[in-house]
Amino acid sequence: MTADLAVVGLGHVGLPLARAACAAGLTTIGHDVSAAVVTGLNEGRSHVGGVTDADVADMVAAGFRATDDASVTGRADTVVICVPTGLGADGTPDLGAVRAASRAVARGLRPGMLVVLESTSYPGTTEDVVRPLLEEGSGLRAGTDFHLAYSPERIDPGNRQFGIGNTPKVVSGCTPLCAKHAVAFYGRFVETLVVSRGTREAEMAKLLENTYRYVNIALVDEVALFCDRTGIDVWDVLHCASTKPFGFAPFRPGAGVGGHCIPVDPRYLAAKAEAEGFHFRMLSAAHDVVSRMPEHVVGRAVGLLGDMGKAPEEATVVLLGVAYKPDVADARESPAAPVASGLRARGVTVRYHDPYVPEFAADGTFLERVDSLPDALAGADLAILLQYHTSYDMTTLTRADCALLDTRGMASGARVTLL
Repeated sequence: MTADLAVVGLGHVGLPLARAACAAGLTTIGHDVSAAVVTGLNEGRSHVGGVTDADVADMVAAGFRATDDASVTGRADTVVICVPTGLGADGTPDLGAVRAASRAVARGLRPGMLVVLESTSYPGTTEDVVRPLLEEGSGLRAGTDFHLAYSPERIDPGNRQFGIGNTPKVVSGCTPLCAKHAVAFYGRFVETLVVSRGTREAEMAKLLENTYRYVNIALVDEVALFCDRTGIDVWDVLHCASTKPFGFAPFRPGAGVGGHCIPVDPRYLAAKAEAEGFHFRMLSAAHDVVSRMPEHVVGRAVGLLGDMGKAPEEATVVLLGVAYKPDVADARESPAAPVASGLRARGVTVRYHDPYVPEFAADGTFLERVDSLPDALAGADLAILLQYHTSYDMTTLTRADCALLDTRGMASGARVTLL
């Protein structure tokens, strides 16, 4: 029995894609290397924020099944690769998962199939990495025997306005016919499709989207550092500048950047540029600024403790919101980790509160989690608001006995200090 779609990698990108396909009536199967993920999904449990257990139950009822057997990809008309693309220990792009997935798909590749890469990577990945692996492993030729495309994911965890269906989808193909097949596939459940000139342009577009955010976050971070030094209220500056109805896009400073895209994608672009003999000076400058923000927060915290007459080794600090963005359970690359490490290195006792993150570690050490927000505040000398979840009650935060260092510009009061 064949399926319309096989999704390889059932994480933050692959599972929402599978859900959208199932809702559109496509027979869908999923492959993941994690046996725990596979078991949980088949039993109706979600491990991804934004996809509920009820969503998974609906998928299963519609015929969706997950498996750790990669051979199932050979049963599908379309295979979409959604595996992680992170960084290696040396900070360079790690395409190990993409290569492994490509080899697995190649073993079951049949004439006429469509293979799409959605994983974020540098320009040339589809043509220079995925294509050779598929062709060598199958004996088939892309563009002649099977169709190969690239379509960058645009998942925004926690965004209730834009999802897969109503977010414009960039699609590209190794040949015009490959692109045509990709358009036909995504057109079944995505409202607006944008056809790129080629796979390299689509890959570069994805990197530009997130690099744009990275560079502008770095800009406002550095503005915040300057304003702190000169006694200017950066939050009022941002409020005033944001009233301009043209020519200005607001970004907010903070303790750093996190998640699976913003801290990672610019490194992919920089690595590709260096391989081509080109140096992105703006990326280097942005990385320098962003990487200094956690230490700036640590310095402000230690200074506030000193103002209270508290030596670091005598103080307790609670981190509020260790997820990388509001109202999500994802703490990957969260700046909370280097903030916690910096405080602990100075002897501070560090705890955390986050309604979405059940456990959190910094430098391999799990921090103590306080379940109740009032208890977290009552047991601390200083609270640091790193992420403002909507469940956080501002009155509770500002009327607590402990001091509050607000890195998000949300609070005001006698015991509140803004970043």
